[in-house]
Amino acid sequence: MDCQILDGKAVAEKVLERVREKAQALSARGIVPGLATVLVGDDPASAVYVGQKIKRCEANGFNSIHVPLTADVTEEKLLDKIGELNDDPKVHGIIVQLPLPKHLNPEKILPALDPGKDADGLHPSNQGRWIQLKGWDEVLSSGIPLPCTPAGVMEILKHYQIPISGAHAVVVGRSSLVGKPLASMLLAANATVTVCHSRSNNLPEFCRQADILVAALGRPKFIKADMVKEESVVIDVGISRTPEGLKGDVDFEEVKSVAGAITPVPRGVGPMTVAMLLWNTVKAAETRVASD
Repeated sequence: MDCQILDGKAVAEKVLERVREKAQALSARGIVPGLATVLVGDDPASAVYVGQKIKRCEANGFNSIHVPLTADVTEEKLLDKIGELNDDPKVHGIIVQLPLPKHLNPEKILPALDPGKDADGLHPSNQGRWIQLKGWDEVLSSGIPLPCTPAGVMEILKHYQIPISGAHAVVVGRSSLVGKPLASMLLAANATVTVCHSRSNNLPEFCRQADILVAALGRPKFIKADMVKEESVVIDVGISRTPEGLKGDVDFEEVKSVAGAITPVPRGVGPMTVAMLLWNTVKAAETRVASD
């Protein structure tokens, strides 16, 4: 049986169709969804990511408000800028591009965002609210902005009708951006979840137990074919620039000979992150309009 390629770019376009419908409905009422991107410094990868977000905004009926700041900006000035965006009625979503320069503490910066404008879904109060909900349907219906990359993974699994309830999901990676929230989402969808990381003993053995294996370590081609159970679903969240080009955490050519389904890199999880960012923003705009 051939391995099914889970095309994240195609799924992202389905999400963006819904985003555009909502943006058009808001536009008919005189409201243009506004997304503010805050970029501190000149990190090339961050600049590329922000550029992609700006392009997606413009292509989907959004107003893009880009806020570039120098790498030596003080914490006070960054917090002041976030306060201005919080108070701006034309801004419905805000992202602060990570990573930040070392002198800035994300644990102090991210909580300064208005939780209602948390386009990345990383505000601690939002994460605390949805993680207390029991079922995935309840999480989705809550309207709470969800972390974009994990939510994008869940959207891919839904689109391709991958059974989650009762499945054993193994998440390799424990970051607050992906691993931890995705594990909680899979639990809410009734998976049995194991979270592993770089210091886990017998990591290949855990991986081989997975019906759904998620690689989110940031190590190119780390997951090999002998670490994957036959016919399992492999989700590759990693993306690294290598001499061979962009590579994920999964050795794609090896693993696709074993897996039943797999996300590629590129065209996998990456496009979903931006699509879910715009989804969070347009939903925030709807919520703001409803409350006015």
